[in-house]
Amino acid sequence: MVAERAPGLDLRTAYLGRVLPTLPQVLNTIEPHAHVAVLPLLLTAAYHATTDIPRMLARFPWLQVSYGAPLGPHPLLFRALERRLAEADPAACEDPARTAVVLAAAGSSHPAANAAVARLAAQWQARAGWSAVRPAYAASAAGPAPAAAVTSLRQAGTRRVVVATYLLAPGYFADRIRASSLAAGAASVSPALGASPEVADVLLARHVQCRPKDATQESEHSRPCIVGVRPIRATRS
Repeated sequence: MVAERAPGLDLRTAYLGRVLPTLPQVLNTIEPHAHVAVLPLLLTAAYHATTDIPRMLARFPWLQVSYGAPLGPHPLLFRALERRLAEADPAACEDPARTAVVLAAAGSSHPAANAAVARLAAQWQARAGWSAVRPAYAASAAGPAPAAAVTSLRQAGTRRVVVATYLLAPGYFADRIRASSLAAGAASVSPALGASPEVADVLLARHVQCRPKDATQESEHSRPCIVGVRPIRATRS
């Protein structure tokens, strides 16, 4: 989808584990002194974004690396979340004042990353007029888990609770969020953001932000290579 929006870019994908090619493998295929924009395909500035990827990039001093910001937070992600909710449950967005949302993220051992999700939840509630938006974390000890957040809202008297899956791709965490939330009484659970136009546009915006300030014109030979880095966790789906 990014390639369709910007057909002139040299786009490559790398993974942080369990799936090839790895980030070092991709960087080793790029000519020395070339400019490379490395964009983390992450929704928060968690450990992968702040530690793992920068540590790998330090091993390639012969490349001109620009490291971009994670995809989130970004205003376009609100639109993506709302569209995914509407696809899963058309009634979910029709009466937001009577609907509570659980914003279900993977979660992180990094408190700042979890705090960013909590801020996103507060901003989304103010922006869209939901009766409540509660952050939840599927893989973090910070809590609450998505099912616990659904239960809490229902016990507080909210009749309709929906769950917005704040993940980039389907897999184990998305499946766990869906199953546990529906079992707890959620009216619907949206799918992961996936290859959505909003995510593609955010990725291109991050590319523009991390370009060198003097890169006003680029010849065919100096055109940057963009490497999108996706973390892969142990999954069952």
